[in-house]
Amino acid sequence: MKIYVGNLSPETMEDDLRKTFEIFGEVDQVNIATDKTGGQSRRFGFIEMRSKFHAHAAISELNGLELDGRRITVHRVNPQSTGQLSHF
Repeated sequence: MKIYVGNLSPETMEDDLRKTFEIFGEVDQVNIATDKTGGQSRRFGFIEMRSKFHAHAAISELNGLELDGRRITVHRVNPQSTGQLSHF
């Protein structure tokens, strides 16, 4: 299941996100969006988790969590509507 993570600190790295989400289950992929010119964080990213059950648990527990000094937003990506987010 694909998960959107927003309001990331510029200091948050992909390994930080992986460790945070792995508490809930196996993480297949982590990607923090970066701008094309400078490679700086765009302050959002995506997580792919193998298990929907574990993904739902992570969304429920991590939405609003403070990570690197910022309260992150965590939502399921809705596969039926490209680019749409679903509030679980």
